[in-house]
Amino acid sequence: MKLAEERPYADPEAAARKLVELAAGVEPVNGRIHIEKINAPFLFKLKGSGSEFGAGLKHAIERGWLQLHESGTYVRLLGAGGLLTQ
Repeated sequence: MKLAEERPYADPEAAARKLVELAAGVEPVNGRIHIEKINAPFLFKLKGSGSEFGAGLKHAIERGWLQLHESGTYVRLLGAGGLLTQ
């Protein structure tokens, strides 16, 4: 018997890929994607947790897929090139 449900975004790589996918679906304003445009769907629609979002965002930044502004209010989609087709 399983007592805990599987968390699809517990792996930072999976969370990062989903965040990049969400960011790619948003129309940027001056190249910027407001963080709430990816945060809200991840947390409420996909039922990810805040810690999964944070770990995924950190992983995407480390991989060079997203760039987080120092204010934390928006991201830029960077070299996600072949990421979405994998």
